[in-house]
Amino acid sequence: MINLIKLSVGTESVESLQAWHNSPRPKGPDGLPRHITRMWPKREAELLDGGSIYWVIKGVVQARQKLLRLDEVIGQDGIRRCALVFEPELIRTAPVLKKPFQGWRYLKPEDAPPDISARRATEDALPPELSAALADIGIL
Repeated sequence: MINLIKLSVGTESVESLQAWHNSPRPKGPDGLPRHITRMWPKREAELLDGGSIYWVIKGVVQARQKLLRLDEVIGQDGIRRCALVFEPELIRTAPVLKKPFQGWRYLKPEDAPPDISARRATEDALPPELSAALADIGIL
């Protein structure tokens, strides 16, 4: 099993990412949220063996979504692309600082931040800057 990690560009919080995924725009014909990417993951079988996509929001890994499948999408330009299709629910993770990068990257399970407890997930979220600062000094 392997995961993906990706920057959620323009997202302000886990709540705003969830609101985006609940809106019609990112949904495919089946109603599930998806993200279309140029590159097709070569490790598809490992991804679909329980992998997730981890979202970096404001420089901090804050949430993940379970990957369900990869769909082929042909753009109006005729180029084959990959739609990463995932479960609608976001699962909050322990905050971990992440430097900017382009596209998506593989993330080994042992390097993935743990999920936070259901009890902690209902607490008010810290501002992203504070979460990042606390994660930087190893408190979160």
